Formats: sequence, C-alpha cells, structure tokens
Amino acid sequence: MQRSIVGLSQAGAASRSLRSRVVAPRLVPLTKGLGMGPQQQRLLTVTASQNAEDSDAPGEAEMAAKRAMLDPAVPAQPASLSDLPAYPKDFVRRRLLTFVGIVLGYSCFYLTRNSLTYTAPAMVADPSIPIGMAEIGTMTSIFPIAYGFSKFVSGVLGSRTSPAMLLAGGLMATAALNVAFGFSTSLVWFCTWWAMNGMLQGVGAPCCARILTSWFAAKERGTYWGMWNIAHNMGGFFAPILAGTAAKMYGWQWGMFAPGIVGTVMGLLILLTVRDSPEAIGYPPVETRKEAPPDADGTPAKKESLVSLLVNDCLKNPYVVGLALTYFFIYVVRQGVTSWFVFYLLQVKGVADAGAATLRVSGLELGGLFGSLLAGKLSDMLVNNSKGAGGNVGKRVQVVIAYTLGIAACLMAFAAVPATMGALQWATVFMIGFFLYGPQMMIGLCGAELVRPESVGASQGFLGWVAYLGAANAGIPLSIIVKDYGWGAYFTALLAACGAAVLLLAPMINAKSYIQLEEERKLAAAKLA
Repeated sequence: MQRSIVGLSQAGAASRSLRSRVVAPRLVPLTKGLGMGPQQQRLLTVTASQNAEDSDAPGEAEMAAKRAMLDPAVPAQPASLSDLPAYPKDFVRRRLLTFVGIVLGYSCFYLTRNSLTYTAPAMVADPSIPIGMAEIGTMTSIFPIAYGFSKFVSGVLGSRTSPAMLLAGGLMATAALNVAFGFSTSLVWFCTWWAMNGMLQGVGAPCCARILTSWFAAKERGTYWGMWNIAHNMGGFFAPILAGTAAKMYGWQWGMFAPGIVGTVMGLLILLTVRDSPEAIGYPPVETRKEAPPDADGTPAKKESLVSLLVNDCLKNPYVVGLALTYFFIYVVRQGVTSWFVFYLLQVKGVADAGAATLRVSGLELGGLFGSLLAGKLSDMLVNNSKGAGGNVGKRVQVVIAYTLGIAACLMAFAAVPATMGALQWATVFMIGFFLYGPQMMIGLCGAELVRPESVGASQGFLGWVAYLGAANAGIPLSIIVKDYGWGAYFTALLAACGAAVLLLAPMINAKSYIQLEEERKLAAAKLA
C-alpha cells in the first residue's frame, strides 16, 4: 500500500484544515527535515485511500486529530524554519531561485532607468528630431523628482500588494515605457514617458526588501542583503554596454528598445520563479512572527490602514526617522561624489580631458560592489557572535558608523592626492565607493528590521524618499558652494555630511530589531503569567 509523509495540524486547528494539511504535498520537506525516527514516521504515515475516506468522514477525522494532538510522541509542526536543525533542501532550492530572481530583476530596473543616459548622445546627433543638450537636461531633471516621490508612494501602497507581482509588473511597465520612448519624436512625449518611468522605478527596492526579509532570518540577512545590493552595480555596469552599444550600432531608438526587451523578458521570469515568502509555497516563516489578536467576537483582526502602518511603524519610531535623516546625508555624499568628481579633476587637478577624468573615477561602482558584500557579512558576524545579547540593528549600525568614518578619511585622501598620481586617485575613488555603498545598503536593512513584516515596504519607501531629497540637495546647493566658496568648501560640506550621519547613528548602536523586541515581550508576559 502506497504511503506518504504528512504534516499534522497545530493544536486547535479545525478538522477541515487538518485534512488539507494531510494531503498537501508541499509540507513533506518539513517532515523530512525534523530528523524523526521510524516510530515517529509511522505515527505520521497514512495511506492515500485513508485520506480519501477521511475527506468523507469528518467525525473520524476530528477524532484522529484530537488523538494526534494529545499524543506526546507526535512532534508539532515548527513555528518557524529557524527552529529546525537545518533548512529543508527543497526550501533552500526555492529560496535560491527567488534570490537570483530579485537580484537580476533589480539589475534590469537599472537598465531601463539608465538607458537615456547612454542613448542621449545618439539622440542629439540625430538631425531628424529637435533634441539638444537643453532638452536632454529637461528630461533628466524630471526623472529624479518623479523617482524620489515614487519610492515613497510605492513603498507604502506596496504593503498591500504581492511584492513578487509588483516587482514583475513594475519592471515590465518600465520596459514598455522605454519602448514607447523609442517610438516618440517630440519633446512633450519624451518628457511624459520619462516622468512615468521615474514614477515606476521606485517599485523595485521596496518589493525586494519585503521578499528578502520574508525569506532570510536575521542571522543571515545581512550577508544576503549585501549580495542583493550588487544589483545596483551590475545594472550600472551593463547599462552602458547594452544601451550605448545598441544606440551606436542601430540608432538611438534601439538604445531604448534593447533595455525594454530585456526588462520584459526578465519580468516574465520573475513571475515564474519568485515567490513572496516561504508561506506562499507551504512552509512556515523563517522566523516567528506575531499575529494580530482576534477581535472580541473571535473574528480575525482587521488589517491596519496604509496610513496607520506609515505613521505608527515609521514616523513614530525615532530610530526609523533617525535612519531616514542619516540616509539624507549619505545620499548628499553619494550624489556629490558622482556628480562633481569629474569636474573637480578637470578644474583643480588639471586632468587632460573628460575621458581621462571619467577613467579615474571608474572604480567607484567596483569598490561599491565589494564594500556592500563585506558590510553585510561583517554585520552578520557581529549579530551571530553576540549570541542574542545586544541589539541586532545596533550591530549593523556599528558597521555603518565605521564605514562612514572610512568615507570621510578617503575624501580627505582624494583631495590630497596629486594629479600626477592617476593610479592612486583611481584607488582612492575605489575605496570611497567601497565605504559609500556599505551604508547605502545597510541603512535600508536596518529600517526593514526595525518594523513589522507588513510595514517593511512602507519603511523602505519612506527611507528612499528622504534619501533622494538628499540627492537633490547635492545638485544646485553644492554647485553654489563651489561657485561662491571654492572646492575646499565642497569637501568641507561632504565631510560635514559624514559627521552629521555619525551623530545621528550614535544613539542606535544598541538598537534591537522588531523580532527581538517581540521575543522580549513574550518572555515578560510568560513571567507574569
């Protein structure tokens, strides 16, 4: 007689729920992962024919459920995957598939975001369209305004939407806008499509944050968050290769069509491979989560409104607000470096031309890739070595502070390196990128761990909105500082931003995550009981 391993219902589950768990094949890997002996396995074994009979005999099924719940030899289903000695192999495989999907998916957002940058020269050179440098400047000014706003809106509204569906849909929508841009011929339509693209680009990061926090526990989250963060660098690296090469070989339209095609294909792959959480494929969560208590009449508690999630979990949380302000100053430095270093090398260091200056700052993204990976790994090491003592968020904040001090040191070194030492300038820019992208990645992770799972998207949207306000302040304000007070004042402003970030982070060096605080509340309640 053919037998199959089945998962048992938890105490108090209805008989109908029990039967659905008995016949659900997705829970088989959980049972295998518990390391049970033959006797326990026999207790959890039923025949396919018995399953069919039970479905028509609710009284017998209910009695069997009660017997299973009263039998101490039968292990209960774990509350979370972290309670198991090892993750089931099927879970690891599905998680890896989801992780690769969000890394490649977010990389493709950078393809559809940066396509205009590398297509613009071919557009200006095309006499058939009335586009010059001023028109390109107009389009590129519209985009960051729309993008910063969209990070906020999409993060909050996305809290009620499947992150995998939103990630795939957002990517395919930006891809379609790239294609529509390529078919246009007037400035009005160019600006319209590009503003809409900016509004949709903010979907990517909050969705990826929600998926990451659902699939990875705190003990490993920093490592994988850092690995996901290389999507920024991958997308930034391949954008000029794809869009620039296509525009040069086949005309500016293909500089927009090519990223659009790649984005569409990737969006379809995300739909096929990425899942919102382990629960979506039948597993318990990776960590124990607190569920809202039912109402007085026993009905499930109503979901909080989007405004409530934003206000209660983000705006009323001083740590989240502090992280947002820190993000503001980190993005002042990031945008200040990427926007003005080439001009500094040309005007102060006497570099021959823009091409040579660009080459000397080309190590920024590469350094950021390594810095992000190491920052996540270091924060996980601190969290795991603490063995539950102290705050998990505080451990990551300590890494951010160290990295921010590294940014300040490298900025001073870059200003001091003479123009004749081009290789040393490149190495200094590499280290600036190394230290700069660590805080950019880690602040988002800290914000995600400070709030409830349902508020992760809202926290990422809020943090991203404030961050891009900082990026905006690295434009005109820094240009005025350079014009009126010189490049020395420019570096002083960047160093002041680093100092402000460290001061804002200092009170958070012992901050605890939401999961830790919930565990403490449960222990306190158990002692009082």
